[in-house]
Amino acid sequence: MSQNRREFLKKAGLGALAGLGAAAGLFPAFALEQTDMSNFTDKPVPGKVRWGMLIDTRKCLGNCTECIVRCHHDHNVPDFGKSKNEVKWIWKSGYENAFPTASTQFQNPEVLERQVLTLCNHCAEPPCTKACPTEATFKRWDGIVSIDYHRCIGCRFCMAACPYGSRSFNWLDPRPNIKELSTAYPTRMRGVVEKCNFCSERLVKNELPACVESCPEKALIFGDLNKPDSEIRKLLAANETMQRKPELGTLPSVFYII
Repeated sequence: MSQNRREFLKKAGLGALAGLGAAAGLFPAFALEQTDMSNFTDKPVPGKVRWGMLIDTRKCLGNCTECIVRCHHDHNVPDFGKSKNEVKWIWKSGYENAFPTASTQFQNPEVLERQVLTLCNHCAEPPCTKACPTEATFKRWDGIVSIDYHRCIGCRFCMAACPYGSRSFNWLDPRPNIKELSTAYPTRMRGVVEKCNFCSERLVKNELPACVESCPEKALIFGDLNKPDSEIRKLLAANETMQRKPELGTLPSVFYII
């Protein structure tokens, strides 16, 4: 964000809102707060950082939904109940739904019965951004695929383009269906698409995503995929992992240990 724009917003009394908008990824590319000041001397460099997540399905067992509850609370995800209007940022899918193109021949029955955490894959080659006519959804400098809710016109082209079903549409006004309002993230409005944002509003404060922080089994690992000595890279090198529909060439930033 330019200095002139900051001064204008400050004088208008909108400085805090502008900062939150930048943190949440509501402004394009370079109009963003820097996540880690030690990494940059001037401004964010596209491609230097690529945030990613590793999910160890061996640890994510049973009916635990701590990460889902925390994520949906912090981001004011409405609860319409189990209906066609459901909005979700992170959820559990059956193994064969999560990995429909993976071979299940002679697979361990226990693995096939697992409920797998699924969310936006923040692809390196995201088809959703190419489909959006208003550039409301875009890939940030750090690899996070974000949405500018103010530019979204509700055409749902991005939903059609996403091969992972990772986006939800607000058919109804979400605000009356938020049980406990959180001040950590802005509410949305009827007629816009939303999804996981890798907790970009927490990353600017050098905090881990809410789902990672809240997991009691430490099944979620988050880090910079472009940093060879990061924990996530070490675990990727030490374990055989899977991605969802890798044959599509979207290069997901979410990996799974099965």
